[in-house]
Amino acid sequence: HKPSCDLSTLHAVITHRYDVAARFAKTLKVACASELAKLREHGMVVDKGMFRRWLQRDPDTLSTNERAQLNEAIKSSRVLETIFTMRQDLAGVWKRSTASKEQLLHYLEDWCHRAETSGIAPLQEFSRRLR
Repeated sequence: HKPSCDLSTLHAVITHRYDVAARFAKTLKVACASELAKLREHGMVVDKGMFRRWLQRDPDTLSTNERAQLNEAIKSSRVLETIFTMRQDLAGVWKRSTASKEQLLHYLEDWCHRAETSGIAPLQEFSRRLR
């Protein structure tokens, strides 16, 4: 694994963004399921399917009810909040069309650093593989 991101990493992340998003979802599926089980043990009603869809797609595609569930779950779990934020931020890499390559590279490198210091093992592993 490379110790830091370079322009070829950035280019690959942008070019293969759908694959990157799918791998993110697959890698973090178990961590999300574990957190959702904890929330259900505490009486929270959470739709597992909604989380799978959110991990694979933009949260704007969720229904109002699903978005409310997502927001409640995020408020109740630091792990889910971190995964949600990191998912949004990763998608931001390929949505920032006006940024320079150097700015995007810095953004991606910062994202990897935050993922690797998150304390969430699957997120740390995903970042290492992404580099």
